[in-house]
Amino acid sequence: MIGILAATIVALTAGGCQRETGPDPLKLTGKMFVFNYRLAYAVYTITLQKTEPVPEGSVVIATFENPVGGKPLTLTRKLFPKLDRVVLESPDLTCVKKERPYAVTIEVKGPAGETLQKLEITVVSDVDQDILPAKPLVEGPGYDKNPAVFKDGRAPEHFETAKCPI
Repeated sequence: MIGILAATIVALTAGGCQRETGPDPLKLTGKMFVFNYRLAYAVYTITLQKTEPVPEGSVVIATFENPVGGKPLTLTRKLFPKLDRVVLESPDLTCVKKERPYAVTIEVKGPAGETLQKLEITVVSDVDQDILPAKPLVEGPGYDKNPAVFKDGRAPEHFETAKCPI
Protein backbone atom coordinates (compact mmCIF):
# COMPACT_ATOMS: atom_id res chain seq x y z
CA MET A 1 0.00 0.00 0.00
CA ILE A 2 2.78 2.43 0.92
CA GLY A 3 4.61 1.46 -2.28
CA ILE A 4 1.52 2.27 -4.39
CA LEU A 5 1.05 5.60 -2.56
CA ALA A 6 4.74 6.49 -3.09
CA ALA A 7 4.52 5.57 -6.79
CA THR A 8 1.37 7.71 -7.17
CA ILE A 9 3.04 10.72 -5.49
CA VAL A 10 6.14 10.35 -7.70
CA ALA A 11 3.95 10.08 -10.83
CA LEU A 12 1.89 13.14 -9.87
CA THR A 13 4.99 15.16 -8.98
CA ALA A 14 6.74 14.23 -12.24
CA GLY A 15 3.58 15.00 -14.22
CA GLY A 16 3.24 18.37 -12.50
CA CYS A 17 6.74 19.40 -13.64
CA GLN A 18 6.04 18.77 -17.32
CA ARG A 19 4.86 21.62 -19.51
CA GLU A 20 3.19 21.41 -22.86
CA THR A 21 5.54 24.07 -24.19
CA GLY A 22 8.99 24.87 -22.89
CA PRO A 23 11.22 27.86 -23.23
CA ASP A 24 12.12 29.02 -26.72
CA PRO A 25 15.03 27.00 -28.12
CA LEU A 26 16.69 29.92 -29.97
CA LYS A 27 17.52 33.49 -28.97
CA LEU A 28 18.12 36.23 -31.54
CA THR A 29 21.67 37.57 -31.20
CA GLY A 30 22.12 39.58 -34.39
CA LYS A 31 20.38 40.89 -37.50
CA MET A 32 21.79 43.00 -40.32
CA PHE A 33 22.36 43.42 -44.00
CA VAL A 34 25.82 42.47 -45.25
CA PHE A 35 27.07 44.29 -48.35
CA ASN A 36 29.97 42.57 -50.13
CA TYR A 37 31.59 45.31 -52.19
CA ARG A 38 34.08 43.09 -54.01
CA LEU A 39 31.43 40.60 -55.15
CA ALA A 40 28.66 43.22 -55.58
CA TYR A 41 25.91 41.58 -53.53
CA ALA A 42 23.89 42.11 -50.36
CA VAL A 43 22.27 39.54 -48.05
CA TYR A 44 20.31 39.40 -44.83
CA THR A 45 22.37 37.82 -42.03
CA ILE A 46 20.58 36.62 -38.90
CA THR A 47 22.40 35.01 -35.97
CA LEU A 48 20.76 32.95 -33.24
CA GLN A 49 22.03 31.24 -30.09
CA LYS A 50 20.62 27.88 -29.04
CA THR A 51 19.30 28.21 -25.47
CA GLU A 52 17.49 24.87 -25.20
CA PRO A 53 18.01 21.47 -26.82
CA VAL A 54 15.86 20.68 -29.84
CA PRO A 55 14.71 17.23 -30.99
CA GLU A 56 16.85 15.44 -33.56
CA GLY A 57 15.61 16.34 -37.05
CA SER A 58 14.46 19.87 -36.19
CA VAL A 59 14.88 22.65 -38.75
CA VAL A 60 14.77 26.42 -38.81
CA ILE A 61 12.93 28.10 -41.69
CA ALA A 62 13.56 31.77 -42.42
CA THR A 63 11.31 33.83 -44.66
CA PHE A 64 12.84 37.11 -45.83
CA GLU A 65 10.92 40.00 -47.37
CA ASN A 66 12.14 40.48 -50.91
CA PRO A 67 13.24 44.14 -51.31
CA VAL A 68 12.32 44.00 -55.01
CA GLY A 69 8.81 42.83 -54.12
CA GLY A 70 7.04 39.65 -55.09
CA LYS A 71 7.44 36.31 -53.36
CA PRO A 72 9.47 36.24 -50.14
CA LEU A 73 12.83 34.48 -50.12
CA THR A 74 13.04 31.35 -47.98
CA LEU A 75 15.83 29.36 -46.42
CA THR A 76 15.69 26.06 -44.51
CA ARG A 77 18.53 24.89 -42.26
CA LYS A 78 18.84 21.71 -40.23
CA LEU A 79 19.54 22.26 -36.52
CA PHE A 80 22.41 20.12 -35.25
CA PRO A 81 22.37 19.11 -31.56
CA LYS A 82 26.06 19.94 -30.97
CA LEU A 83 26.05 23.37 -32.63
CA ASP A 84 25.04 26.23 -30.35
CA ARG A 85 24.97 28.96 -33.02
CA VAL A 86 22.76 29.26 -36.05
CA VAL A 87 23.63 31.66 -38.88
CA LEU A 88 21.00 32.32 -41.53
CA GLU A 89 22.06 34.07 -44.72
CA SER A 90 19.49 34.92 -47.37
CA PRO A 91 19.95 34.51 -51.10
CA ASP A 92 21.47 37.56 -52.82
CA LEU A 93 19.34 40.70 -52.75
CA THR A 94 18.77 43.78 -54.87
CA CYS A 95 17.04 47.09 -54.11
CA VAL A 96 17.79 47.33 -50.38
CA LYS A 97 16.78 50.83 -49.28
CA LYS A 98 18.25 52.81 -46.40
CA GLU A 99 16.16 53.06 -43.20
CA ARG A 100 13.32 50.90 -44.53
CA PRO A 101 12.29 48.01 -42.25
CA TYR A 102 12.17 44.62 -43.98
CA ALA A 103 10.22 41.74 -42.38
CA VAL A 104 11.83 38.42 -41.49
CA THR A 105 10.04 35.43 -39.97
CA ILE A 106 11.99 32.61 -38.34
CA GLU A 107 10.28 29.34 -37.43
CA VAL A 108 11.79 26.41 -35.56
CA LYS A 109 10.01 23.21 -36.56
CA GLY A 110 10.30 19.84 -34.87
CA PRO A 111 10.85 16.57 -36.74
CA ALA A 112 7.08 16.05 -37.22
CA GLY A 113 6.65 19.59 -38.62
CA GLU A 114 5.24 21.08 -35.41
CA THR A 115 6.19 24.70 -34.67
CA LEU A 116 8.48 24.92 -31.64
CA GLN A 117 9.12 28.67 -31.91
CA LYS A 118 8.28 31.58 -34.18
CA LEU A 119 10.10 34.94 -34.32
CA GLU A 120 8.94 37.92 -36.35
CA ILE A 121 11.54 40.66 -36.68
CA THR A 122 12.50 43.53 -38.96
CA VAL A 123 15.92 44.33 -40.36
CA VAL A 124 16.92 47.88 -41.33
CA SER A 125 19.91 48.96 -43.42
CA ASP A 126 21.83 52.15 -42.80
CA VAL A 127 22.83 52.43 -46.48
CA ASP A 128 21.16 51.99 -49.88
CA GLN A 129 22.31 49.17 -52.08
CA ASP A 130 23.42 51.65 -54.73
CA ILE A 131 26.73 51.95 -52.84
CA LEU A 132 27.66 48.62 -54.44
CA PRO A 133 29.29 48.37 -57.84
CA ALA A 134 27.03 47.27 -60.71
CA LYS A 135 29.27 44.27 -61.45
CA PRO A 136 31.55 42.21 -59.21
CA LEU A 137 35.05 43.70 -59.05
CA VAL A 138 36.64 40.25 -58.83
CA GLU A 139 35.84 36.77 -60.09
CA GLY A 140 36.87 33.19 -59.52
CA PRO A 141 38.45 31.46 -56.55
CA GLY A 142 41.59 33.62 -56.78
CA TYR A 143 39.65 36.90 -56.73
CA ASP A 144 41.08 37.88 -60.11
CA LYS A 145 40.11 41.30 -61.47
CA ASN A 146 36.84 41.11 -63.38
CA PRO A 147 37.72 41.90 -67.05
CA ALA A 148 34.21 43.36 -67.52
CA VAL A 149 35.17 46.08 -65.02
CA PHE A 150 38.94 46.39 -65.40
CA LYS A 151 39.61 46.98 -69.11
CA ASP A 152 43.18 45.98 -70.02
CA GLY A 153 43.78 45.44 -66.29
CA ARG A 154 43.17 49.11 -65.50
CA ALA A 155 40.52 50.47 -63.16
CA PRO A 156 37.89 52.73 -64.72
CA GLU A 157 37.82 56.40 -63.74
CA HIS A 158 34.33 55.85 -62.34
CA PHE A 159 32.75 52.59 -61.18
CA GLU A 160 29.16 52.09 -62.27
CA THR A 161 26.97 51.50 -59.21
CA ALA A 162 24.11 49.06 -58.69
CA LYS A 163 20.69 50.22 -59.87
CA CYS A 164 17.34 49.09 -58.58
CA PRO A 165 15.03 47.96 -61.41
CA ILE A 166 11.90 49.18 -59.59
